[in-house]
Amino acid sequence: MSSTQTTTTAPVHTHHYVLTLDMPGRCTGTWAGALTPGSGETRQSVYQWLRQQITTAHPQYADANVLFFSLEPNRL
Repeated sequence: MSSTQTTTTAPVHTHHYVLTLDMPGRCTGTWAGALTPGSGETRQSVYQWLRQQITTAHPQYADANVLFFSLEPNRL
């Protein structure tokens, strides 16, 4: 019996993020993932971009409070 293993190499992103937004008494949501910021990007610009992406997809979070935000290098 033989076995064939196929490995697909996905791009490794340079940073991992976690963002938690809360609408008190209504809803709380947490988003996490990995990304590679563009040249010249800052922590603030990545935060603003993530917030824009989330509120575009989930308008109920447009006025939400930020409970947690982390943007760290994606390495051990």
